[in-house]
Amino acid sequence: MTNMTSTLTILEPYPGIYAYYDGRVAGVRLYSQVSNWLDDGAYELGIASYAIVGGNEALVYDTHISLDHARAIRGHLEGLGVTTIRVVLSHWHKDHVAGNAAFADCEIIALNLTAERLEENREKIEAATPPIRPLVMPNRLFAETLTLTVGQRQVELHYFAIHSADGNVIWLPEERLLFAGDTLEDTVTYVSEADQTATHIAELARLRQWPIAKILPSHGDRERIASGGYGPDLIDANRRYIERLTHAISVGAPVGSLKDFVAEEISTGAIHYFQPYEAVHRSNVERVRAALGAR
Repeated sequence: MTNMTSTLTILEPYPGIYAYYDGRVAGVRLYSQVSNWLDDGAYELGIASYAIVGGNEALVYDTHISLDHARAIRGHLEGLGVTTIRVVLSHWHKDHVAGNAAFADCEIIALNLTAERLEENREKIEAATPPIRPLVMPNRLFAETLTLTVGQRQVELHYFAIHSADGNVIWLPEERLLFAGDTLEDTVTYVSEADQTATHIAELARLRQWPIAKILPSHGDRERIASGGYGPDLIDANRRYIERLTHAISVGAPVGSLKDFVAEEISTGAIHYFQPYEAVHRSNVERVRAALGAR
């Protein structure tokens, strides 16, 4: 296996906003040749954690896929002169909390729901492959919205039940910039709670009403993130995918390959086709089919 951070790149899509991007590197596995959540999920699909920096302050959005990644983020920020770090968690899934221990002495902010999910799943998370042990818990909780300042920037945290019941996005109202976590993905969303697709669709419609200029997701194309992110048509693409998938399965229509299923959104440039998402699509089909009781 290679060094854990050997393919980590630091991007700066906007002044004082950093993306710590890793993955989507053909033929590279970081942890093991044996199937595991890190290599076969987050790393294969590509993942970014983010930091918003203002003066000597930084707000870190998710702690990445390993302690080594988290330490690299912290080291980069301290190299910029940052002395005060706060962490915000987008939701409870492993690839977003694996580096929490590197920020154990910092304020770690999360939704009440995220803390509940982490506590419920603590044993599984700590015993996962690779393990996240100890799982460091958030120490500042909120219910729906929270406003912070980082340097001169106003930063808002907002609850959206998309992808996971505990989705937490960051919104910079002056820049009209959304940090989406896993609420939005390129190529398509991973349907982790298939019995909640109606809620996810409604919440995506609510998100679409915001005056969003650009979107920085956790899972997306490296160059698109580096160049400033996605347009709001990423929201439409993710919503239409779930709508189309649930409808097709509910009426027993064939679904086919992801490339064909989202060909329209690929053609407009709203999303990029990335072949490993075919496996995500197949998983989504199975999960939605099971949730709808379809054959």
